[in-house]
Amino acid sequence: MTDEVGVVTGELTLRTELDDGGNVVLRVQYKDAAEWYTATGAKTRLTDPADLDAVHSIAVALLNRPEG
Repeated sequence: MTDEVGVVTGELTLRTELDDGGNVVLRVQYKDAAEWYTATGAKTRLTDPADLDAVHSIAVALLNRPEG
């Protein structure tokens, strides 16, 4: 689910970002598309930016649902 367009399915790319305030934001895009969409409810704050890779790995595992 995304804030901008609702449900997205299919081959997606996931980007995990840290904004200026230390908040993690997950964005997805359709493979090879230009537009990025914010994953709904996928925002949290990190106390250590070094944890961003771990958050990304967890998000990939949660969002990868090949069986639906």
